[in-house]
Amino acid sequence: MHNIKVIESLKKLVKSRLTLQQSRVFSHYYYSLLCGDDLPKLATIYRTDKWGVHFYAKHYQTHFSPIKKEKLKILEIGIGGYQYPERGGCSLRMWRTYFPNSMIYGIDIHDKSYHDEQRIKTFKGSQIDQSFLEEVLSITEELDIIIDDGSHMNDHVIITFEFLFPKLKNGGIYVVEDTQTSYLSSFKGSFNDFNSPKTIMGYFKNLVDGLNYEEIPAEHYQVNYLTQNIVALYFYHNLIFIYKGINKEGSNIKKS
Repeated sequence: MHNIKVIESLKKLVKSRLTLQQSRVFSHYYYSLLCGDDLPKLATIYRTDKWGVHFYAKHYQTHFSPIKKEKLKILEIGIGGYQYPERGGCSLRMWRTYFPNSMIYGIDIHDKSYHDEQRIKTFKGSQIDQSFLEEVLSITEELDIIIDDGSHMNDHVIITFEFLFPKLKNGGIYVVEDTQTSYLSSFKGSFNDFNSPKTIMGYFKNLVDGLNYEEIPAEHYQVNYLTQNIVALYFYHNLIFIYKGINKEGSNIKKS
């Protein structure tokens, strides 16, 4: 405990003599050494809501730890801090520390360029503006991970997914946060019809049978891009992971 206090005191002393950018770089390397493999700790240190307010970080670690050291392109929709330019950016810095070889991109409807730094780049625009998203993709090129922590409006989440998922790299992961808005009318959700394709939960639940589309007689199921390119869905409390890949394993029934 004494050693930790000494280290923290030295850290504060060093940071007090640095510029903002230098301080951010120092923090990144410091936290990488201190707990770079522990996502819940990083979420706490960087003061994101992915641990404490929500408990997403443990699920992120489960899914992301096998690809942590890879060179990835990661996009998070929603940077935080609302209209205040200097606020937010906590998750972007957390991802940069957790993924030491990856480029982190962020989208927000407000200007968040204050947070641009090494391996972090932000874009200003709406998640449902397809022209804007095309511009972003022309810079990022094919993405490995997309995290929707944006408006949480049910229609926005679905529109964004249907546009961006096809742009995701094969083997990529698409994540939707805060799915509790599925049940809130203020977010265009509903608690009267849990299977409504107009709500986040209803929409993604309706994709589950598509995993087995090759087992369903053609006259009873319409095959589309999503059924052929989603290989796994994971549902957690207020959180969904969608894995992209070629879903063409054939049917055991048809082969027998």
